[in-house]
Amino acid sequence: MKTISITVIFTLLLPIAIFAQNTTNSIEINITNVKSDNGTIMIGLYKGEDNFYRKTYKSVTVKAKKGSLTVTLDDIPNGMYAISLYHDENDNKKLDTNFFKIPKEPYGTSNNAKGSFGPPKWIDAKFSVSEEEAVIQTIKL
Repeated sequence: MKTISITVIFTLLLPIAIFAQNTTNSIEINITNVKSDNGTIMIGLYKGEDNFYRKTYKSVTVKAKKGSLTVTLDDIPNGMYAISLYHDENDNKKLDTNFFKIPKEPYGTSNNAKGSFGPPKWIDAKFSVSEEEAVIQTIKL
């Protein structure tokens, strides 16, 4: 009888253990201060400092909506991430800059990190994703 009970318990707990290891999360991104309905919002999620501004882990493009909008990124594994986004007002698929490489289109970064003499740094923009709490980032353009 004990052998059957242990086998039954093991059979019931194994799928739960496997599911717990494969848990993914969502990141809710609230984008505020969108000045117009023109163009699109280009969003990049970066995993790890080495990839910040170099290689997106996940990217999303959404139609701009004056005021604010919310985007949810699903299936995100636990880890450290940062978000960089911009409002591509003229839909040319790039962040327009002036002669000094200063952006001419609105942009934002997770934690509303600000850069000085360059883009915001990873240490200021990073945040943690875990199953222990909901991840909500509000980014003002």
